Amino acid sequence: MRALVTGSAGFIGRHMAAELDRRGYTVFGVDVASRRDCLREFAITHQWYAFFAAGGTGAPDPAEPYDLVVHAAAREPHRAAIDGQPDSLIYNQLLDAAMFDWAVCTRQRHVLYLSSCAADDEKPDAYGLLKLTGERMAEQARAAGVPVTAVRPYSGYGEDQDERFPFGAFIARARRRDDPFEIWGDGTQVRDWIHVDDVVGGALAAVEADVTGPVSLCTGVGTSMLQLVAEICAQAGYTPWAQLRPDKPGGVAHRVGDPSRMLQFYTPTVDLAEGVKRALAQ
Repeated sequence: MRALVTGSAGFIGRHMAAELDRRGYTVFGVDVASRRDCLREFAITHQWYAFFAAGGTGAPDPAEPYDLVVHAAAREPHRAAIDGQPDSLIYNQLLDAAMFDWAVCTRQRHVLYLSSCAADDEKPDAYGLLKLTGERMAEQARAAGVPVTAVRPYSGYGEDQDERFPFGAFIARARRRDDPFEIWGDGTQVRDWIHVDDVVGGALAAVEADVTGPVSLCTGVGTSMLQLVAEICAQAGYTPWAQLRPDKPGGVAHRVGDPSRMLQFYTPTVDLAEGVKRALAQ
């Protein structure tokens, strides 16, 4: 079995690639970190297929379709960029469109599209609207004959997450024993934290169950930023003063998912306390 993972050096992408490798796939990764731009590669491969379809010869023979394409690539999918770098949203929409256009043209065997919990919001922000557009493209790809599974991960976290994301930033501050402990926003923002192992496990279970989606990957449990910091600092063994930063992007006030559909085919394995423990142990 062959799998392509876009954004393979990113947080979700590298965990997805590692799990697919563990399951016996031959995994191919594409990521700008390795100087391979997905947008460019999709366009080039599409041109090859169009050339052959028109009866052309002499171009490199396109490879067989992948058994699974995991589309996790995105430019700067974190709060600071979503609020402060609108050009990244333009690029990401072009990237999603290029991927689906390529998948249909090349008749890929199955696509796993990583949407976002932002698409679940009653009034989606710009990033949520971007992902809703991606989900609609997924519907069109399915109508064109390419199986697509779309999932909406909630606040994914894990021990190797970088500091551009809240959990990664909080773990880094706790390791340094920062005091005061900076928290963006007013600290009351509530999120549904789901470990990256369960994001990957739930997403692949959805593929295996042939779920079209979109399906929310979540726990149904809400934890505020202040509560998360308290858990992290308690496990780290110190009690710092919380320095709230309402001048920094804090995101929406409340985002907790409904896991009922996911629980039909997958049950999360890592709770938040265990996830914090693993992260602090690194």
